[in-house]
Amino acid sequence: MVKGRGSAMAVAVTAMLCMMLLHFDMAHAATYSVGGPGGWTFNVSGWPKGKSFKAGDILVFNYSPAAHNVVAVNRAGYSSCSSPRGAKVYTSGKDQIKLVKGQNFFICSFTGHCQSGMKIAVNAV
Repeated sequence: MVKGRGSAMAVAVTAMLCMMLLHFDMAHAATYSVGGPGGWTFNVSGWPKGKSFKAGDILVFNYSPAAHNVVAVNRAGYSSCSSPRGAKVYTSGKDQIKLVKGQNFFICSFTGHCQSGMKIAVNAV
């Protein structure tokens, strides 16, 4: 009987440690609303300035899906305001995108929007 209690206690302690580790990992990720209260819109390219981003942080893009989208692009796509073949396109209007380590680039691919500053470059450490 004592052996059974010890096994149950070990399982409970292991489960508790796993939950704490999961919470610890989630507690360090930050969530950012791109563009602040105005959301994902024109002239938002300067929004990342002065912010520190880490790999695993979440960017939330809020916008009207009838008017905009979000496309994850490479540096060339960002610079030229074009979507490379196979680029991931988001269209929900409430997109949540996890940052990867290094440079992360996003544009709106609707005609003229990227050229009007609807693009951001975020470096995550």
